[in-house]
Amino acid sequence: MSPIPTEHFFVQGPDGQLAVQRWGDRSRPVVVLVHGYPDNRHKWDEVALHLSKRYQVIAYDVRGAGASFRPTRQQDYKLARLTADFTAVINAVSPRQPVHLVAHDWGSVQSWEFVSEPLLKGRIASYTSCSGPCLDHMGHWMREQLGKPTPTHLFRLTLQLIKSWYVYLFHLPAVPELMWRHLTGPNWPRLMRWLEGVQIQPRPTQADDGANGVNLYRANVFPCLIHPRERIAHAPVQVIVPLRDHFVSPALSENLHRWAPGYVRQEIDAGHWITVQEPKLFADAVLAFIDQLPDTLAKPLRAAGA
Repeated sequence: MSPIPTEHFFVQGPDGQLAVQRWGDRSRPVVVLVHGYPDNRHKWDEVALHLSKRYQVIAYDVRGAGASFRPTRQQDYKLARLTADFTAVINAVSPRQPVHLVAHDWGSVQSWEFVSEPLLKGRIASYTSCSGPCLDHMGHWMREQLGKPTPTHLFRLTLQLIKSWYVYLFHLPAVPELMWRHLTGPNWPRLMRWLEGVQIQPRPTQADDGANGVNLYRANVFPCLIHPRERIAHAPVQVIVPLRDHFVSPALSENLHRWAPGYVRQEIDAGHWITVQEPKLFADAVLAFIDQLPDTLAKPLRAAGA
């Protein structure tokens, strides 16, 4: 079997250059992969190989990670700027046809913003999310647990607050950056192996990816949780739920039908890093979801003025 073609290039975003990787036949419909924290686009390598047998697959380094530009100001990591980056990527790689969006961890958090942004309606054919809730949906969920403080609701809320321990750490000034650059970053593959049983290759930008990415949390988490907005998806949504996720509770994705018409939820016996540990299983779940969608969802966009 001939190797799957791949290429690396840059897309000019509104604030800087974004590093992009492409796998597969450029004539095929596009699947866009959005990585989480503290990863970069290389976390998708194995998943992309499986998906690219049928699709053109695009993965890009989110701002602050990998080979993309690296803002230093906290406000430059707000969801609106991340949405602008995603829009620049899809305008470059699929200007005439909607894309299938797939995301993990913080990639999923920001991708909920994309799929609920009215200006992107018609640009996204489907969205598969894993281990990253919409912050606004989570804000509403927390209010609901407190509004009806039954033992079950309080237990669920407490469990998620414990799982989110790192979020509080990331809001400390300077400490997370120092840890990433001098302790966590140089030892990240070893920590992943010890704590999560995950084998990853060392990445040259790992320390900087982690240090820069804490601004994703600082710029977005508490504003959305305290003042949650109404965010309704304009494309079909599938949420893959790893039941052994140490960071995201399955309860967060149980009742999302009001936010995502046609919502599909799939529980999988896996951990948070399913995209690295079980890339084929993850890719198969994505393909199965796309396959059951109506063909009309992926129809080409009309040219301006048509």
